[in-house]
Amino acid sequence: MAEQRGGTVRVALAFLVSMAASVGFIGAYQLDAGTQWLALSLSIALGSLGAGLAWWSRRLMPQESSEEARPTLAPPPEEERETAETFEAGRRGIRRRGLLGGLLAAAVGALGLGTVWPARSLGPPPSSGFRQTGWREGVHLIDETGRRIGIDTLDFGGVVTVFPEGRDPAADDQVVLMRIPLEDLDLPEGRANWTPDGYVAFSKVCTHAGCPVGLYQDVGYLLLCPCHQATFDVVQGAVPVFGPAPRELPQLPLRADRDGLLLAAGDFSGPVGPDRWRLGEVKDGDA
Repeated sequence: MAEQRGGTVRVALAFLVSMAASVGFIGAYQLDAGTQWLALSLSIALGSLGAGLAWWSRRLMPQESSEEARPTLAPPPEEERETAETFEAGRRGIRRRGLLGGLLAAAVGALGLGTVWPARSLGPPPSSGFRQTGWREGVHLIDETGRRIGIDTLDFGGVVTVFPEGRDPAADDQVVLMRIPLEDLDLPEGRANWTPDGYVAFSKVCTHAGCPVGLYQDVGYLLLCPCHQATFDVVQGAVPVFGPAPRELPQLPLRADRDGLLLAAGDFSGPVGPDRWRLGEVKDGDA
């Protein structure tokens, strides 16, 4: 009996340690304590649960089975007393197993909760914030000095980096603005009115690795990324014609106001940056 009680205590302690370690795993994850603490707490939780099950099976479960022929006569009084004592001991064992079963269920539940807790990092469904930048309908284009860009700012063949007015410059707001004769442009369908007086604007963030596409070759109207030599054909809608870039540079729709100043007519035609940044697709009509 003493051995069984000791075994029950050990199993119960193992399950309690497993639960505590599972709670510790959740806490370490929430506090971003590092992978070392995550690994340590999860290892303790699994190890304690396994140790408790092993002790239960070896110390508290019957280790042998026996068989005895049924006597034809009533047993002696001594056997009746022994049978009653054995039955009562079994009832106490059942109560212990009920306690341990509850602790086992709690330990497994805590461990299960701990292992699925990181799924919360998947977060809510992607919001449009990942697809939007500082560009909006009616936002003026300005250069790095804060000067507004007008129809007469660039000559044909000219290029300048511009930003949205009234917003602290962000990486995904950078735009390379060029002026190209309208008859040379062959943009995708639906973009004919995006290029007032030959001004055409594209995101300056390369769709391969996020580098700034800072080189422009006006002979052939090509934009080049210096990082991995991705090359984009501007007149075709900045589609990649060389290098590792997987897709075109998003285009910024433009319009001119009555004073001849250039404004954005909406946000970019698609998500800015590499594909691994992209959580959704924006069509031309969404700009």
